Amino acid sequence: MEEQNQQEKEIQQEQVKPATRFIRLKPFTFIMMMFLTILFTSVLTIFALTFGDEKVVEVAVPVEREEFSQLYDAYDELKEKYYTEIDDEKIIHGAINGMFDALDDPYSDYMEKEEAEQFNSDLSSSFQGIGAEIQERNGNIIVVSPIKNSPAEKAGLLPEDIILSVDGQSLQGMSATEAVLLIRGQKGTPVNLTIKRGESDELIEMTIIRDEIPIETVYGEMGEDKIAHIQITSFSDKTYEELLKILEQFEAEGMKSIILDVRQNPGGYLNAAIEISNLFIEEGKPIVQLQERKGEPEVVLSEGGKKYKIPIVVLIDNGSASASEILAGALKESANAKIVGLNSFGKGTVQTVTKMPDGSNLKYTTGKWLTPKGNWIHEKGIKPDVEVPYPEYMSIAYVDPKNELQKGVVSNYVKAAEQMLDALGYSVGTIDTTFDAATEAAVLQFQKDKGLERTGKISGDTTYELMDALREKIKKEDPHILKAKELLQVQ
Repeated sequence: MEEQNQQEKEIQQEQVKPATRFIRLKPFTFIMMMFLTILFTSVLTIFALTFGDEKVVEVAVPVEREEFSQLYDAYDELKEKYYTEIDDEKIIHGAINGMFDALDDPYSDYMEKEEAEQFNSDLSSSFQGIGAEIQERNGNIIVVSPIKNSPAEKAGLLPEDIILSVDGQSLQGMSATEAVLLIRGQKGTPVNLTIKRGESDELIEMTIIRDEIPIETVYGEMGEDKIAHIQITSFSDKTYEELLKILEQFEAEGMKSIILDVRQNPGGYLNAAIEISNLFIEEGKPIVQLQERKGEPEVVLSEGGKKYKIPIVVLIDNGSASASEILAGALKESANAKIVGLNSFGKGTVQTVTKMPDGSNLKYTTGKWLTPKGNWIHEKGIKPDVEVPYPEYMSIAYVDPKNELQKGVVSNYVKAAEQMLDALGYSVGTIDTTFDAATEAAVLQFQKDKGLERTGKISGDTTYELMDALREKIKKEDPHILKAKELLQVQ
């Protein structure tokens, strides 16, 4: 028994006895071994889960879009081998611009941050510039229309004028937003434009002083005949409310009929054109059809609400575009309104603007619009029911007030001044480029009639007064308004 107890004691002592062999490790070495063991185990686990016969997860690996492989290759080639370091941001913006240029659509445009800010300022209550809507067409910057009472209108800028250069810098190949950045500027500063007008080879040099351009979009007047002449200069988010206010005022004063004037109106918001059309079109009748890439056209119908069921004539010209044409087409085909004036501009597409994270804008065409009867007027325009041309004196070339014209001067400005004087009823003899005695006599008489210093020369105040007098004549003898009143008075 004692022997057994002694053996058990020896066994217990042997079990707790320290090992005679063990590995000694420094703390750093031990930690590194543990880290490598964990890492190795993790790699084996991921491999097994991903590539094993019964893999548990699918690892998401970014896949390059095949259609952009050539673009990436070109970028890599330039990045590695171009003789100087390339500007990555500039290259990327250029690539996006290239995509938009390839659309061959003057209404789609990529706007970098500065251009986007300029574009967005158009939607505010005012901006500083000359006040003209422009568009790029076939590589040229074309005037769609000047804004009412703007420096551009007062200087004589006309729809379809081509702006060749700004302060000596050519606009050839520029987008409209790029051109706007050059034309706009601080109030009170001059900008020099080189203009090509019509088929004439004679270029017009025009200096315009920039000003604050308020975005008032509706103007109205009504005489004793109770025919309201209402002009809409653009379609902004406030145009409907502005128009409604004037209509309510004229209605209270006994309005019998309306001349709705959208001449030289470059357009604006689609919804504004629809809301305004709704005031004159019977509920349930079509206003416009909107056609996107897929599906049938969506027909927008007139809804209920206040209606003005009185005779209406719509005035259009070659500066009436986009939303102006939507309104004219809707009233012509769904409200039996007469259209008077000139063939409209012809913009039958609809655009949207997407703001990018870096502040740039993507403006692109999302569809086209059709008139209530399904007509697409793109690049054709709306043909008036009664076509009435403008008088020739409305397209007389601009006369620069900085130039001094006097007896003996030979210049195209002299010819333009003689045309103005002749239109105002002053005898200038033969209308040509020579400032002769007959021209001088006409100028002296004009200065006397206007209470100006009698110098016999055309410059400064005399030039401004001459152009103002011509504008007043155009307003008084407006052939489109006269024809519209004639049509309304016989109804």
